[in-house]
Order: sequence, then structure tokens, then C-alpha cells
Amino acid sequence: MTTAAPPLLHVTGLGVAAARAHGAPLALLDSVALDVARGESVAVVGESGSGKSLASRAVTGLLPEGVSVTGGTVALDGEDVLALGPRVRHALRGRRLTLLLQDPFTMLHPQLTCGRQIADGLREHTGRGRAAREARRAEVARRLAEVGLDAALADRYPHELSGGMRQRVAIAAALAGDPDLLIADEPTTALDAASQRAVLDLLGRLGKDRGMGLVLITHDLRVAFEVCDRVYVFYAGTVLEHGRPADLRTRPRHPYTAALLAAEPSVRTRREPLPALPGFVPAPGHRAPGCPFAPRCAHATDVCGTGPVALAPVPGAGEGRLSACVRIDELVRQGNVAPVTDDATGPVRDETTPAEPEGAVLALDAVSRTFPGAERPAVDAVSLSVAPGEVLALVGESGSGKTTLARIALGLESADTGAARVGDVTLAPGARPGAATRRALAAEAQIVFQDPYASLNPLRTLGATLAEALASPAARGKGPVGKAGRAAEVERLLAQVGLPAAYARRRPAALSGGERQRVAIARALATRPRLLVCDEAVAALDVSVQAQLLNLLRALQRTEGFAILFITHDLGVVRQIADRVAVMYRGGLVEEGDTARVLDTPAHPWTRRMLAALPEERDVPAPAEEAAG
Repeated sequence: MTTAAPPLLHVTGLGVAAARAHGAPLALLDSVALDVARGESVAVVGESGSGKSLASRAVTGLLPEGVSVTGGTVALDGEDVLALGPRVRHALRGRRLTLLLQDPFTMLHPQLTCGRQIADGLREHTGRGRAAREARRAEVARRLAEVGLDAALADRYPHELSGGMRQRVAIAAALAGDPDLLIADEPTTALDAASQRAVLDLLGRLGKDRGMGLVLITHDLRVAFEVCDRVYVFYAGTVLEHGRPADLRTRPRHPYTAALLAAEPSVRTRREPLPALPGFVPAPGHRAPGCPFAPRCAHATDVCGTGPVALAPVPGAGEGRLSACVRIDELVRQGNVAPVTDDATGPVRDETTPAEPEGAVLALDAVSRTFPGAERPAVDAVSLSVAPGEVLALVGESGSGKTTLARIALGLESADTGAARVGDVTLAPGARPGAATRRALAAEAQIVFQDPYASLNPLRTLGATLAEALASPAARGKGPVGKAGRAAEVERLLAQVGLPAAYARRRPAALSGGERQRVAIARALATRPRLLVCDEAVAALDVSVQAQLLNLLRALQRTEGFAILFITHDLGVVRQIADRVAVMYRGGLVEEGDTARVLDTPAHPWTRRMLAALPEERDVPAPAEEAAG
């Protein structure tokens, strides 16, 4: 008789709380349990504020000041790391366990070469002298090759690499100490589908080859289902469901999991509106008694709000299926936790593109831009247009030229050749526009960035930020004037993006990520632009918040009549929002057409490769031919 090997990581009853000046500590995590075996990949999914990253920091001993573990155990290979002293726990990081963060710039020092940063983490080859230096350099080259990079990159700095390459270097640096456990916190959020697939395949392969445990923290269920052996669903500091990906994908056993699955934008089917969870994850200290999800659950009854709710085996669902829903048996019999499938009934938008009216809002004619020292143009003779009231999605891999093209359209970057027109403003190549032209451009076009902090001053209230936009030269003649008029317009803008008037007195730090992005949209719309540029505006958001924002953008676009240039790497998002798609590859435009035509019957090898790289398209074979520019 064989005995199952104990898990590499065994977390039981983990509690975490934040100290308060007055009163009892504020509970952040409650009785979290999690296991990871050697060579196993485990996903931790859930919305922002669910406690995913906090749990990883509790495991690695990197909790912020004022936050501490209040109970439970964290055993690594049978040893409780919570019982170890600070110096011993510090020595474990990088050697026994390591944390890979979402932004590789957070892990990579901008003033050190990539090779130096990998070498600093190596366990061996740390001696002195020429032989030791050569041995370190050879080992660095081997580590770079392991993550699919050329040894020549050892002498380059992080800013000289693309996003996907930086993330690979960060992985190599994180694994330089040969840890037993790697915790990857949203490592592919900002990557295009092809780069994302490569990084995920790499992490999975390295885990299996090394016998290393992997914890993948993500809000993307498709990513979790693609690469992981088991999935934990977090919500409000606790675990609501656990099981294997195939089971959770087709037979969720908690209403929260089913709601997340329904909000995932599908690349095959377009729905209006996209199913979205109402409300937000409760803030610490505001968790409802009983099931924490009950206030947002369409199936909650009085029984859900009484007594503690704990993970328990789901009868008849197979070994390892756990749910914290007290009504799960009844809901399964009623069919109320079935996932939304691509052929589910419901409203589906007409994807035919309307006839293009005269006078495009954005017109680019053979626009090119080459940066000094670059081997090829960032943008190479691109021509495209966006009609009034149209949504054009601009897609492509990292470094394909999408953002550079948008910056040219907004007058933030000058083209070397070609012409650009935004509304009634024409931009000549060769020089940055003057002050008068920039003011005219701001009246015609506005941008929403991926990070709303790029648009919002953290020291100003939201009302002051919106009032400033309303008083800008770009808004002159388009809305009310005077203090009272602008105050009323601030209230209207907040209501337009689904926020109460009281939010005008708040600062950005008091808002969730989705709420901040709503304010960023309101700020952009304050000047009543004819064109809105969304540069990965929903890329870093949870699927539930992403669905809310996509529905909001489409509704605003229809009522206000502005056009949208939507830059994204998520083809599922493209299906939900875009009328047409333009595909970029190595600075050039390689395919353009109606959304349905491009996604269903792609003509260019690169478009087919992007579709094949999607987690939900894993059975689609990659094209044999090379994608050519």
C-alpha cells in the first residue's frame, strides 16, 4: 500500500488582519486553506479585493506594515514557515520560494543589465576570478535559453526589451535560485495572446521539469483553466470553491464561480449586454454575515445570511470538489449554476458593419514612424480610418506599433511621413503640433489609459479633476460655464458612468480599480470629444468589472455618438465591443475588416496565430506558415 506524498505547500486556517488605531484588528483573510504538490500548478482566481495577492504575501512573509497573520499554518515541505524567525524566512525567499509580480519592471532594476540580475540570484558560480565570471556568464546564457531568449540579451537593459521579453527575463531571475515553489501574481495580464501563451507554457513546463510547485494568481479564468491542475476561487478573503479546471468550467458549484464564467468575453459569440456581476467585492469590515457573496447573489435567501459558511465536499461531484454554498444541492437541481455557453440563448448583437458615413473622425494615410537607433519602423505606412459612431479595434502583439499609432493620431508623437487627420485637425509629418493645434486636438479626441492613475491626480478630489477638464480650453463652448454650471455637469458626468454624486468629494485612493476607470472615462468625455481612444482600458480589470465597463462604453458610445479606437490584446473583448478590427504586425497593418469576418475566417497567418494562442482556442492548430509583415 502506497502513501500519498505530503504536499509541498500546505496552508490551513490562514487568517490575516490589519491593525487599527482603535478597536479590534480588521480581518482581511479568514480560514484560507490551500495545497500545492511538487510539479503541480494551482490557480487562485477571483476579483480584486478577494485576497488573492494578500494570501501570497502571507505565504512569502511579505505582508505590508501593520498587517499580520492571526492564525493558521503555512507549511513548506512540512516545516511551518510562520514559526520561523524573520532572518530565516528572509533566507527562504529566492531559495525555497519566490514571488513573480505582474509588472516585470517591479522585479527588474532599470540600471542593471538583464544578465547581472539573473546572475545575482544564482546559487552556484558565486566565486571570484576569471573562471568564476565565465562560469556565471555561461549559466546566465543557459537560463536565458531556458526561457527562450538569446544569450546576447544578457548585456541589455530592461527598457530595451519588449513586454514579453521583460517578463521572460523576470521569470529567469525569479528562478535563478532554483526555488521549490513559485508564486506568480498576474504574470501575463498586460501581454498579448501569443506572448501570454508562451509565458504560460514556459511556466508550466519549468514546473513539471523541475518538480517545482506553481501558484498562479489571476483574474482570467481562461488562463487558469488552460495551465493549472486545480483552481481555488477566492472571494472577500475566503475560498468559495475548489476543484479541477474541467469541472469548474462546465459544472461550477458556487453561484460566484458561475457568475465569473458568464462575464468572460467569448471570442466566438457576441452578446448585448455582456453578463456582469452587480456591485463590488465588500471592503474589509463590511462583509455580510453568513455567505460573503450573498448581497450580490441572485439566488440568496435568508439561510445564506445566517451562520458561518465553510468549504464542504459537494455530494456526487467527485473527489476534491468543495463549495461554500449552503444551497448548492438545490441550485444544481434547478439548473441555476450552469455556466453560460457560446450557444446559450440571449440577445446577440448584429455584427454587420453599417455603411460608413462621409467624413471619418480619424483618417491616417500611409503614416510611418521610426525611432532613432531602431532596426525597423515602429509604424510602417499604415492607412486606416474610423467613422463617426464606429468602434474600431486595433490589435496585435506587444511592440507591433498599436500605441505608437494612437500617439500619432493624438498628436503626442509625430509621424516621419504620411498624413493624419482627427476631426477637423490635420497633422503634418515631421514636427510635433504647436499649442493651438494641441488644444484643437484635445477638443476632438481624448484617451483612456490602462492605468486610471495616469489620468487622475491622487491629491485632488474627483469633482476637482472633472471640473478642471470642464474648464479646459478643449471644453470651451461645449457645456455649462460658471462654478454652479460646472458643479451640475460634474454630477451629470458621474451619473453617466454609474457613480453617485457623493463621489465628487472622494479621492482616487478611496475607489476600486473599476470605479477609478469609470472616473477616467468621465474625465475623457468632459470635453465631448468626437473620438475616444481606449489604450488597453480594461486589460487589468477583473472579468466582472471588465464586463461592466464594456457595457458602459458601448452604451455611452451609442447615446453620445463618439467613435472609439479600442486598442487591446484580448480578442474576446474585441468580439464584444468592436464593429471592425485592424490587425498590426511588426509596425504594419496586415488585416482589416468586420469583426465577425476577421475573427471567424481570418485571412492572415498572424491573425490565425493570435486566435490559436487563445486559451479557449487550444484545440485550434497554429498555422504552419510564418506570419509575414
